[in-house]
Amino acid sequence: MSLGVAARLARRELRGGLKGFRIFLACLVMGVAAIAGIGSIRSGIEAGLAREGAALLGGDAEMEFTYRFASEAERGWMEARALAVSEVADFRSMAVAGEARALTQVKAVDDAYPLVGAVELAPEMPLEQALAGRQGLPGAVLDPLLISQLGAEIGDTFRLGTQDFVLSAALTREPDGAADGFMLGPRSLVRSDDLTNSGLLAPGTLYSTKYRLDLPEGADLPALERQAKASFEDSGLRWRDARNGTPGIATFVDRLGAFLILVGLSGLAVGGVGVSSAVRAYLAGKTQVIATLRSLGADQKLIFQIYFLQIGALSALGIVLGVLLGGGVPMLLGPLIRAQLPVPADFALYPAPLAEAAVYGALTALIFTLWPLARTGEVRAATLFRDAMAGARALPPWRYVLITAALTGVLIAVAMLFSGTWTLTLWTAGGVMLALFALALAAAGLRRLARACAPLARGRAAWRWALAAIGAARDEATPVVLSLGLGLTVLAAVGQIDGNLRGAIARDLPDKAPSFFFVDIQKDQVGGFLTRLQGDDQVSRIEHAPMLRGVITKINGQPAKDVAGDHWVLHGDRGVTYAGAQPENTKVTAGEWWGADYTGPPQISFAAEEAAEMGLGLGDNITINILGRDITGTVTSFREVDFSTAGMGFILAMNEAALAGAPHSFIATVYATEAAEAAILNDLTSSYPNITAIRVRDAIDRVSGLLDGIAAATSWGAAATLLTGFLVLIGAAAAGAPARRYEAAVLKTLGATRGRILTSFALRAALLGAGAALVALAAGIAGGWAVMHFVMDTGFAVIWPSALGIVAGGVMATLLAGIGFAWAALNARPVATLRGRE
Repeated sequence: MSLGVAARLARRELRGGLKGFRIFLACLVMGVAAIAGIGSIRSGIEAGLAREGAALLGGDAEMEFTYRFASEAERGWMEARALAVSEVADFRSMAVAGEARALTQVKAVDDAYPLVGAVELAPEMPLEQALAGRQGLPGAVLDPLLISQLGAEIGDTFRLGTQDFVLSAALTREPDGAADGFMLGPRSLVRSDDLTNSGLLAPGTLYSTKYRLDLPEGADLPALERQAKASFEDSGLRWRDARNGTPGIATFVDRLGAFLILVGLSGLAVGGVGVSSAVRAYLAGKTQVIATLRSLGADQKLIFQIYFLQIGALSALGIVLGVLLGGGVPMLLGPLIRAQLPVPADFALYPAPLAEAAVYGALTALIFTLWPLARTGEVRAATLFRDAMAGARALPPWRYVLITAALTGVLIAVAMLFSGTWTLTLWTAGGVMLALFALALAAAGLRRLARACAPLARGRAAWRWALAAIGAARDEATPVVLSLGLGLTVLAAVGQIDGNLRGAIARDLPDKAPSFFFVDIQKDQVGGFLTRLQGDDQVSRIEHAPMLRGVITKINGQPAKDVAGDHWVLHGDRGVTYAGAQPENTKVTAGEWWGADYTGPPQISFAAEEAAEMGLGLGDNITINILGRDITGTVTSFREVDFSTAGMGFILAMNEAALAGAPHSFIATVYATEAAEAAILNDLTSSYPNITAIRVRDAIDRVSGLLDGIAAATSWGAAATLLTGFLVLIGAAAAGAPARRYEAAVLKTLGATRGRILTSFALRAALLGAGAALVALAAGIAGGWAVMHFVMDTGFAVIWPSALGIVAGGVMATLLAGIGFAWAALNARPVATLRGRE
């Protein structure tokens, strides 16, 4: 019965329109739309990857081998099951055109390539024609960036290894390019047969082969995968198929999307502050209505239901609008978004991300409106002519506190379920709650500080009025500090982390990183290679070691992932080296190194930190698949390996007798002055065309480019949070407009000028903005330090330009919101304002 009465009364009150709820709706719509938009874009990319899985992979399935081509048995198995098979060899090399040299990622293909999709060239021509070449030389197509680096033009010749090629066209699109992942150099595409005399695919050189399969319609991919792995269990085979043709990209998109949604939740939390403030201001204006209802016999339950239904209906409206906006914008801007993406995307209305955003919006609205609604029960009929809401206690009855805590727990649990990363979710939720708590304390501290400093401003009227307003019983500081502070905290943390990462890469890393990595050095070339460098006084250090690649398949006879979980060492193949006597720069932390002349069963020295993470101990047996052959050794020592210097480091080293007979090459790092790098590169690649030189500075630039994209995505998420915070600021300023109008009227009556009153309002806004920005900056710096110290394990320094920008931004935001609503107060006539308060 009471619910029906409450519904009728709520419907009558809502007939008055949305006055007072515009900010409420804007905050909720913005928060829900951000989460729905991020989720929709992620779902669109995932749908595109699924639809184009075969095209991105280059076939329905792929079998990959490291440093070898498929055996006759393996090739026969593929041809028996596939309609067509395409062989691709992938490796790094140096492209040389005249005096110009550039690192390139070479893709050597056969006549069947590509099985799916088409290669796009400029000028347009069939790939077969481009690779046919002319004037007795084989043809090649190059990435436009590589053409620019070489200073070449179409029709020019260049060299890979000892083989000359003619540049036939620029490679503008590879159908399977997204599946290749991160590359240190731009792409070259040539025929495999044309590399026979290049010296680039000699035994022991670093390359991989991929066999793409065009399978019959309806082929059972899971069953084929099981058959292949069972038939070639110890071959080092890696299988991929169209179900997930680009696992690296899919995982990255999923994790980045989950992270950005959690950033969006931070924005929704900021919006929640605005929602709470709007509901509180609305209910404060309904004091007389509530008191009248109480005098007519309405109980607390009926009053709560009336306004709960009103807020619920408006929340539903805001959630629906947010879902439609978040789902519709990616569809409307689909062509523009697709043009910026390196992978296909199908933008449509996906129910899952929209439902996720709606759930987040509903829970946030409940959490942030419950407390203000609970305070309606404190209004009595005797307070008909008083502002009961202004004097209400800070905390509602305990049952509402417990319900709010339970709803917060549900929100965190739902976020963990949707994101799939419970640790990141808990850290984010903990960070948001800690930041809100710290900002609330800071707001209280700011009020107390303003009251303490007010006497010091005697003789400065504008300052005294501003400080008195901040420290007044009417809490104006809390919504400003909370709304602005959380958005600025996220931006400050992103700025500090991004700046420190760039500093570590651009400033610290070049000081301790080598100038070059040289790979694919054959054993008979090592002597001449070292002779060239050891006589150069611009070279400070040279390190070299034998280099093989292997996949850890078993630990103590069990599948490696069953023992060590999803540790990064088990993702793909890892560098493996061997040594006789213990190298001078090797520090053994546990166990003993084998002797220089040891020829017994294989022994292993493992990186100490990674061994601890994987749960390895001395005496454990590890099986490594190298060139299709399983080698099992015993862990006899752990050693210190520092990967932070970008120098040479091997997870796994074995005794010389265990590996010396396997085909392999050598790797070297060279530390030299920047002025000597060009001469070193020219001399060594001219003398040994098969050697590949990787310039560390160029690799750093490419990594920095990746950081740019990640930082930009995170900054956009933080900016959305900040925009929501600015809306809350506008709401807080609008809610305080009557008080400012009354204050201005009183000051005018006492003789204050408009300029002095405006100065007081501006100082109040600037002080609140500066206070919020300083607290946000402290929290952002603390968060940045924690990430750099505990996650990145590197040093930290405050990035002052970013820090000062945060403070300036906070001041400007509050000034704009505060002064924007001050004009109406200044223009109001004192007589009308004061008469209205009688």
